[in-house]
Amino acid sequence: MSIIAFIPARGGSKGVPQKNIKLLAGKPLIAWSIEQALASKLIDRVVVSTDCPEIAKVAQAYGAEVPFLRPDSISGDKATTESAMLHCCDYLEERNELPELFILVQATSPLRSENQFDNAILAFKKSNYDSLLTVSRSHRFTWKNSLSPSASYDYMNRPRRQDIKEEDQEYLETGSFYITKTKLLRQSKNRLVGKVGMFEVPEDESYEIDSLVDFKVCEEIFKLKNNIE
Repeated sequence: MSIIAFIPARGGSKGVPQKNIKLLAGKPLIAWSIEQALASKLIDRVVVSTDCPEIAKVAQAYGAEVPFLRPDSISGDKATTESAMLHCCDYLEERNELPELFILVQATSPLRSENQFDNAILAFKKSNYDSLLTVSRSHRFTWKNSLSPSASYDYMNRPRRQDIKEEDQEYLETGSFYITKTKLLRQSKNRLVGKVGMFEVPEDESYEIDSLVDFKVCEEIFKLKNNIE
């Protein structure tokens, strides 16, 4: 089964300029995801899609393929990640290089345990999923609709964490990575399709980097997990 790890990395981040190549624990942010994917025994190729020559240069320096620069039409603030995924699929199909599995890897979620990609791929195959997302257990009680508030739990009978039944346990979508059968990705134009599986990761790996505060928090966690001074 051929497998590609696909890392989208636009150059136009507004919250943190050039976020994808900003240094995190001594390396460009995107480098951590590239190296983790390259370390996988089951992933065949690591492809980065970017509209920025500088990001492309950094990605190639850390071992990723950057076979094209992403067109402006799918590189703006309103462009979806799926549009970049499908563009890559079209590029690969033209060269008869379409993989069976397509793994979307988010560079903004660099906290991943060793062998996490391979463990997720094995779980995907074992359960014959069509798509899979990473999640972490949520221990928070959530509410929605400020005009007519409703809770995710029975606040008249507030449960203790240890008493929550497995079927009532809520999970946070971490955004770290997604696995999709390429054929179904192209048919549905969505990263999640068909029989969806969840791959649970530790809470400290659920952080996504969208701000300078996120950078500082993730960097400290990263240093602790990897014994970096």
